[in-house]
Amino acid sequence: MEIRSALRHDLEGIVRLLVDDELGVSRERYELPLPQAYIDAFSEIQKQAGNSIIVAVEKEEVIGCLQLTFIPGLARLGMTRAQIDGVRVDKQYRSNGIGEAIVRHAIDSAKAYGCGLVQLTTDKKRKDAHRFYERLGFVDSHEGMKLSLGDSVES
Repeated sequence: MEIRSALRHDLEGIVRLLVDDELGVSRERYELPLPQAYIDAFSEIQKQAGNSIIVAVEKEEVIGCLQLTFIPGLARLGMTRAQIDGVRVDKQYRSNGIGEAIVRHAIDSAKAYGCGLVQLTTDKKRKDAHRFYERLGFVDSHEGMKLSLGDSVES
């Protein structure tokens, strides 16, 4: 298995993983050709410094992914934080350490970048994910809130 930054040709596999999920199935669209919104978003992510999609690849197939974003801030004496989003592992590869490997890769990248903390959100319905993140050392320390802005897709 290889863990690396995503390339444009990985996008179909990434979207497939986002859809193949109890919550993603209602808010994502996997169809070929891919909706232009995914292509545009991926292009914007690639252009933005400190923002990347990380993939786990086995035999040229995307089997895991996450988004890693570095966020400079003023709070905590100007600390830069790392935000992890959209962690997914292909169902047939779960319980093989792939999720842990890509999250640890993201944590190591955050340390190398000089981040002072790594944060993530996970839907309250994802009890297995909560246990997974706690096992990796994440602490349920804050309540999160979201505000949907019109017709944009809720995350």
